[in-house]
Amino acid sequence: MEKYFIAIAGNIGVGKSTLTAMLAGHFGWTAFYEAVDDNPYLADFYRDMERWSFHSQIYFLSRRLRHHKDLLAHPGHVVQDRSVYEDAEVFAQNLYRQGLMAERDYDSYRELYLVMAELLPPPDLLIYLKADVPALLNRISLRGRDFERAISPDYLAQLNDLYNAWIDDFILCPVLAIKTDSIDFVQSQEDFAAITAQISAHLEIGDWEIRD
Repeated sequence: MEKYFIAIAGNIGVGKSTLTAMLAGHFGWTAFYEAVDDNPYLADFYRDMERWSFHSQIYFLSRRLRHHKDLLAHPGHVVQDRSVYEDAEVFAQNLYRQGLMAERDYDSYRELYLVMAELLPPPDLLIYLKADVPALLNRISLRGRDFERAISPDYLAQLNDLYNAWIDDFILCPVLAIKTDSIDFVQSQEDFAAITAQISAHLEIGDWEIRD
């Protein structure tokens, strides 16, 4: 049986973790989640981005490498909450562009990322969840993480622009882009079924994988 590796990408608050859990339950895949709450730098980062940006990004990069090691060793199909690529292509690049990461720190981070990316096999499918800034702000507010309350609309808009630019140039694997503003895959079985049908079509896995 072929092993599938699915990665879910998207801005803060777009619903990556939720969809990861739902797909894992539906298809019987194993979920690998983003280590947000475990990051010892994250609260400090949101208070002082310039001081803690390099530390926070290095932590995320190291955790992503460990996740890749674990998911590659896993015998079954896996779905990953946030890819390693967006850490560098979106978040770190945005920090550097905004003057919140020093050039020598960014260059060191970028070199480490590029070497790591060459060694890692890409996903079989990248699912890109998109949403406009008002929807992201609403979802961030609903989940109630204190350290995220200071995130500004401008910051989310900058990330959206970088996400779209990254996806436009991404060629390592097929991309399934889903605009989430006008759908509710959590409450609507029809919306979720439309997503799973598209994934099945991309992977050509058929009903043998699906668990109701």
